[in-house]
Amino acid sequence: MPHAASTDRERLASVARDAINGKSANGKSANGNTNGAGNGASEEDRQSWRRRVMHAFEWFAGHATRGAGSPIAFASAVGVVLLWAVTGPMFDYSETWQLVINTATTIITFVMVFLIQQTQNKDSLAVHLKLNELLASHRHASSRLVSIEDLDEEDLKKLAAFYRQLSELAERESDIEETHGLEEALQTHVAKQEARHDLEEEVAAELESKERRRRDDA
Repeated sequence: MPHAASTDRERLASVARDAINGKSANGKSANGNTNGAGNGASEEDRQSWRRRVMHAFEWFAGHATRGAGSPIAFASAVGVVLLWAVTGPMFDYSETWQLVINTATTIITFVMVFLIQQTQNKDSLAVHLKLNELLASHRHASSRLVSIEDLDEEDLKKLAAFYRQLSELAERESDIEETHGLEEALQTHVAKQEARHDLEEEVAAELESKERRRRDDA
């Protein structure tokens, strides 16, 4: 019986893996098409081709963006502009002479906009994932802040107002190094106030007790 149960679990796990891969238990595709294997291979080829194209584009965009921000690229751009300005008298500052630099700069700017935007999108996504990992792994951090960039402007304004209140609380406490999570912030502040109040009561009771003993001794 234990062997049969183990076999059933293995069979179910195999079916689940096949379902994830888009296949049924009898080797056909999930939609029952008899040529599912061929369609699956074709789909995998398309996905592989798409990944290669995206990888190549990301590689080119990253290198082009880093190269455009290098000192060599800046010096080259300045050199081209100076060369264009020097050749002005040779062409009598004609419209063609002006059109050359205008067309070149327009094309370069147009192409670089997309390359820079792609690089920024990738870097921004990577930064958000790293921050999400930190928020998810830290037990004192608020999980509500994970993927906060997907919230609308009104929700972000509410969170900003909440943290302004925390800043005001910290200023009143004169504790610049104190930080709180979103759920625990107010609770922590109330707990600290209660602890401070209890401490004051204990100190007052201790002073009163000492004063009472001093009077009894006298």
